[in-house]
Amino acid sequence: MPTPRSDAQPREKAGAKVVLWMLFALVLLFGGLYVAAHYAAGDKVPRGTTVSGVRIGGHPQGEAAQRLRAGLADEVARPIAATIDGKPVEIDPAALGLGVDYEASVAEAGGERSWDPQRLWDYFTGGDSFEAEVTVDEAAYNAYLARLDEEHGTPARDGAVAFDGGRIETTDATTGRALDPSDTLGALREAYLQDAPGVVALQTTDVVPDIDAGDVQEALDAFASPAVAAPVTLRFEGSDVTISPADYTSALSLVPTGGELVPTLDAQRLAEVVGTRITTGAPVDATVALVGGKPQVVPAKPGVTFDRAQLEAGFLDVVAQPQGERTLELDSQVAQPEFTTREARALKVREQVSTFTTYFPHADYRNINIGRAAEIIDGTLLKPGETFSLNDTVGERTEENGFTKGYVISDGILVQDLGGGVSQMATTLFNAMFFAGLEDVEHKPHSFYIDRYPVGREATVAWGAVDLRFRNDTPYGVLIDTNVTPSTPSSSGVVTATMYSTKYWDITTTTGERYNITQPKVRRIDDLTCHPNQGYGGFDIDVVRYFRPVNGNTETRDDEVFHTTYTPSDTVICTNPDAVDQ
Repeated sequence: MPTPRSDAQPREKAGAKVVLWMLFALVLLFGGLYVAAHYAAGDKVPRGTTVSGVRIGGHPQGEAAQRLRAGLADEVARPIAATIDGKPVEIDPAALGLGVDYEASVAEAGGERSWDPQRLWDYFTGGDSFEAEVTVDEAAYNAYLARLDEEHGTPARDGAVAFDGGRIETTDATTGRALDPSDTLGALREAYLQDAPGVVALQTTDVVPDIDAGDVQEALDAFASPAVAAPVTLRFEGSDVTISPADYTSALSLVPTGGELVPTLDAQRLAEVVGTRITTGAPVDATVALVGGKPQVVPAKPGVTFDRAQLEAGFLDVVAQPQGERTLELDSQVAQPEFTTREARALKVREQVSTFTTYFPHADYRNINIGRAAEIIDGTLLKPGETFSLNDTVGERTEENGFTKGYVISDGILVQDLGGGVSQMATTLFNAMFFAGLEDVEHKPHSFYIDRYPVGREATVAWGAVDLRFRNDTPYGVLIDTNVTPSTPSSSGVVTATMYSTKYWDITTTTGERYNITQPKVRRIDDLTCHPNQGYGGFDIDVVRYFRPVNGNTETRDDEVFHTTYTPSDTVICTNPDAVDQ
């Protein structure tokens, strides 16, 4: 067998190297061409590309976006012609919230840098037609749609149930009409950038209320009708308090929640309603007060301590129960009032039995002191057999008690002291008592006569020394009402005392002639606090009160004589040149 020639292997190796170098050269060639193609294409849009009819091919992404913006300027600003249920309407696309994302539109059309061979192939050989990327501002769209619905639609109305005292008021549910948000947006969006969009026909559709007739009826049957059917009883440890629907329904409401009317309780309002029947803590006695100018019994309130959370938790359930099961028992402690509502009604305070008015000249101290005394006395209720004391009722006339200094009579002359002027209140109240036929227990006329008071029928008071006291010796209660109209520099003040009860006596009176006339003296006082006075004489006088029984009163009473001796009012001359009133 012949031996191979030794130079064949070197030739084969040389040929392989040539092939490798040729392959390498081809790779370099095609790689260079590919890189060149990539940089040639860059982020340019494929050459034949249009977006919504605007040619943007062959341009870099930023420039293409600018060309697209310019090319769509008219279409973007053009109003959309439409009809709503056949009625023409012009829609502003910008106000509607429609817009164009130009950069995203260019990117979608291929205007982006990429090493993808398909992207390079498309750039040099392709280019399709695309639609611009339309954006929607949802907030603007919803607001615009709401305006369209307001102008062209009809709002749905929820059914409702409400309370007016003990009555139920219902509101019927009604179906509305409105544009469907999704369908409307689709139709307007499609017409937005079209060359010749025509007229977009929009139709409203039915809008069903959240609370319909069935929900209203269910609320009536399950809650509202039972709630007003009968009172609710609150049981506080055996003490029952009854609350009528006319009162507690102000704390109830039916609130639309999740497609139904849900009973809701105003806990604060309910507590206020219950508070009109009871008082937390100490009990409150019944009394009588003027309401609209007429005496009315103010019911007693037991003093109750209870858990308000327990009341709140159980009230909605009990108010929906049938009659006989409308009692809510509460853990509590109860203190009963000493004077009950029944006892207050038994007083029979029903009518005005007397009234008396006096007038006083202007002085600030009189306004303050008389007004303060009237404020304290007003509303006093005298039960049968009780005695009224002005000093005990008004209290000591101090600055802390609301009084100021004014003129009083002391030792026959005028001096200043706290509470000056309160005697005006005493005189007015004495005369109201006089004509109501009550028993005079204690009264003291002024030491000398003051001509603005009824002669022989007036009274003065001084703390700790002189009081006005009278007793309710009738079988009925007596309510005292006092009122003051302050004086001004140009008008007198007015004080009125009125008594309410059931009339027991018809009172008449006579006033005799003045007798035992006495003359004033002249007094010279060398004192810095001296107040000059022009004196006048004193006298005696008799006033008679006559009693005639009325309204089934079978008592008889003798005529009552009030004898008064007035001392002279001395003339006072202040000799000190620095006296306050010189």
